[in-house]
Amino acid sequence: MDKYNLRRRDFLKTIGYGAAGFALPISLQCRNGQGVKNGKPNVLFIAVDDLRPQINCYGHSQMISPNIDALASSGTIFSRCYCQVPVCGASRASLLTGTRPTRSHFVTWLSRADKERPSATVLPSHFKNNGYYTISNGKVFHHKIDSMEAWSEKPWRSNILPYPDKKVWNYLKEENIAILDASKNNRGPSYESADVPDNAYFDGKTADKAISDLNRLNKMDKPFFLAVGFLKPHLPFNAPKKYWDLYKRESIDLADNPFRPKGAPDAALHNWGELRQYVGIPGKGPLSDELARTLVHGYYACVSYTDAQIGRVVGELDRLGLRENTVIVLWGDHGWQLGEHGLWCKHCNFETSLHSPLIVSAPEFNGGQKTKALTEFIDIYPSLCELCGLPLPGHLKGTSFVPLMKEPDREWKKAVFSRWQDGDSIRTD
Repeated sequence: MDKYNLRRRDFLKTIGYGAAGFALPISLQCRNGQGVKNGKPNVLFIAVDDLRPQINCYGHSQMISPNIDALASSGTIFSRCYCQVPVCGASRASLLTGTRPTRSHFVTWLSRADKERPSATVLPSHFKNNGYYTISNGKVFHHKIDSMEAWSEKPWRSNILPYPDKKVWNYLKEENIAILDASKNNRGPSYESADVPDNAYFDGKTADKAISDLNRLNKMDKPFFLAVGFLKPHLPFNAPKKYWDLYKRESIDLADNPFRPKGAPDAALHNWGELRQYVGIPGKGPLSDELARTLVHGYYACVSYTDAQIGRVVGELDRLGLRENTVIVLWGDHGWQLGEHGLWCKHCNFETSLHSPLIVSAPEFNGGQKTKALTEFIDIYPSLCELCGLPLPGHLKGTSFVPLMKEPDREWKKAVFSRWQDGDSIRTD
């Protein structure tokens, strides 16, 4: 057994049988599938905040992500997918409207689809209008109040947004709560490792809610569109101690290119102000290697924590016999720097901010395949419409990538486009 499989086995033992059940072969998972409702498949729409494509199924061996990897083994990995904007609010608003950002629309983390593109029918609204029961759990739109009419029920969150309510940071250790209360920036430490069960932190509660909803939805006579948005690995890197314990600090690598790219203009860089707001982070200059390694460790722990919650949710989908009739889409809203080019966080036009994971598993499509074709987030809306047999709204700007799920190596887009502030990014071969 190789090193990765040993770690994967230990991980599954750590988090319990929910994820282990998710890892079963698809033929076993689908044996007791329910009938398709109203001729439409269900949709499980999973969003992960700040997830960079460093997981195992993208060819990186250090991060432990067996549940996302198992999903990839039953679906298609879009290995060259790019977000439209490297910041949460704008990226999600663009994706969920299927429209591109401009100099005046979808620019910041505060962007809202219903305010900036009120004429666009957002993705969940389109499914609701076509007979789906739509539910939002966790962080789907950046703002809970964005496009409220898109959902069949009031959107649910275990956290409180918009910022800067201090409860949003979800510290559990008394000393960190005290630091937060005394903080001038309304932020506490940049990480926490508490010896608590998964649902003591927000994402565990989100998984609990999604599992409960699946049991309700299974009894309804409508197909469902269940959106589940996980917060981690967004700052602060707070996750149960058992996920930190999966990694040995001394084996964690730091970025091998922590320097400014030759010829890069000033506008291409930033001072990673998001991270600097946290207590213990210097106001200027680079991080020490020790602190940088702690943050990378925390990021990895948070990814493994969220991976476990994804395993729980998809495992329940399997247990209920719904897998064979459900389209599963997993995406990270943008990339994230871990010291590359001397940067942390997102907020720039570098590959590390724009390259984002996208995995799609759908009935009757081959699993375990990967396409290197250029794709972008605005392609998700039309693709889901095609997979579910829905008409395409006229305002969409993306292209359905369903043909790539049939022929991963076919010729495709020549370029994809992203932007941040005054910079446009064009990706080609």
